[in-house]
Amino acid sequence: MSNSVFDPSLGSPSGMVGGNPRLSQAGGKPVRALVVDDESSLRTALFRILDRQGFQVVTANAKREAEALITPETHYDLALIDLRLPDGDGLELMTKLRQTHPACQVIILTGHGTIENAVKATQMGAFHFITKPFNMEELVSIVDKAISHKTLQTENQHLRSALSRRYRFENIIGTSNEIRHVLSMVERVADSDSTVLVSGESGTGKELIAKAVHYNSPRANKPFVPVNCGAIPAELLESELFGHVKGAFTGAIATRQGRFDLANGGTLFLDEIGELPLSLQVKLLRVLQERRFEPVGSMKTHEADVRIIAATNVDLAKAVQKGLFREDLFYRLNVIPVRLPSLKERKSDIPLLLHHFLQMSNDRVAERAVARSGSAKPRQLAGFSAEAMTSLVNHPWPGNIRELENLVERLAVLKGEGMIEMTDLPEHYQVSAGRSETSIPETDLLIDALDLPESGLDFNSAVDAYENALILQALEKTGWNRNQAAALLKLNRTTLVEKIKKKGLRPPPEAEV
Repeated sequence: MSNSVFDPSLGSPSGMVGGNPRLSQAGGKPVRALVVDDESSLRTALFRILDRQGFQVVTANAKREAEALITPETHYDLALIDLRLPDGDGLELMTKLRQTHPACQVIILTGHGTIENAVKATQMGAFHFITKPFNMEELVSIVDKAISHKTLQTENQHLRSALSRRYRFENIIGTSNEIRHVLSMVERVADSDSTVLVSGESGTGKELIAKAVHYNSPRANKPFVPVNCGAIPAELLESELFGHVKGAFTGAIATRQGRFDLANGGTLFLDEIGELPLSLQVKLLRVLQERRFEPVGSMKTHEADVRIIAATNVDLAKAVQKGLFREDLFYRLNVIPVRLPSLKERKSDIPLLLHHFLQMSNDRVAERAVARSGSAKPRQLAGFSAEAMTSLVNHPWPGNIRELENLVERLAVLKGEGMIEMTDLPEHYQVSAGRSETSIPETDLLIDALDLPESGLDFNSAVDAYENALILQALEKTGWNRNQAAALLKLNRTTLVEKIKKKGLRPPPEAEV
């Protein structure tokens, strides 16, 4: 045994918790360690060194004693376990521990180190295998690496969980019949592995729908890899998709993985698929048919375990007729067609989207204010006046949701706080500019601003849009007091609460009533 293990300067254990506890990244809980070894002097030395490192340390001298300490109510971030215990196998104990605490990092200690034992331990999930006698500095280094590895795993888990929550179906804003039909379709196809073709005008949220499919599918814990086929030069796109080997072409100074390899087990999102050159359409078709491909310059075949979601803002059927897109590839991609409506086709969702992006802006401002000075009451936008809302509902929105989000960001920067009035809108959004808001009743504004097109409109969608606008206006005017808002709208409170719930409206944190 190394002398460093028995260094008398370590002193004696004074308790289970160190004076300066190390905290985990997840929730700030103390980091706990379990030490299991039948050798009393080594167990004591390990306790002391881990205690100095800020761990809460629990010790046991046998397998049975350790098993009694492993319960669902306790948590362990690290475990140091002797391979051979008086009453059992340390690897069996590790297996039981990881069943209850799968994120726990286990270091196996042994005085009988062999390559076979080391390989077996790591195959069973041990983070490291260390042979006695060992230097304590070496052990501390391994412990730090184990905790860093666990932190990284936890952060990745939280990130995937956050992405999954963000792209849940209920987080996609809209109550119109058009968007409900899309979400119903997406919900039905998410569990399958079928290829999906999302079509719609630029800015309608095609990538958002693709992510909703991915993060609600069995592939949610695997990568979502996007490729914009229109943004990558044609001569580089093949290498981007399939990868290349070193020396495959001038400038290929190293072997590089393609997007198909990076998306292995997950989803590959091919945005603007209509821009894919005809030469690559043939190769993509083969991948879809055979589920295999070769990197540029390689004879080695790679398996393609990916789900394909493609998106386009052009009519691919017309592109086929013009000879710009392969018919066989079109049918391979168009297994599950999902068409996203433009914003002018779902006007009833415009007030909800405006409120959503306004709230996002307020949340960002609040976070920055807290980070800067701890202030919990920064400047906040209160909402849109009835006249401004009516004008925005009747805007044609050629840029769709992207245009709407950018407008709200612009207003948040320039206005800063208070109610957004008609005069705050850029001129081309003011359908009734120059009118006096105080001289015209709000009901007249709603009626007067309505422009009935020659082609007609969807009556139900128009009514929904004004209902959404009025509810938001009443809530914002009353600071989200549902009783007062219901009185303003001459509705029963229960009726208003049901409508708020159905439309997914959320007040600012400081306005919870």
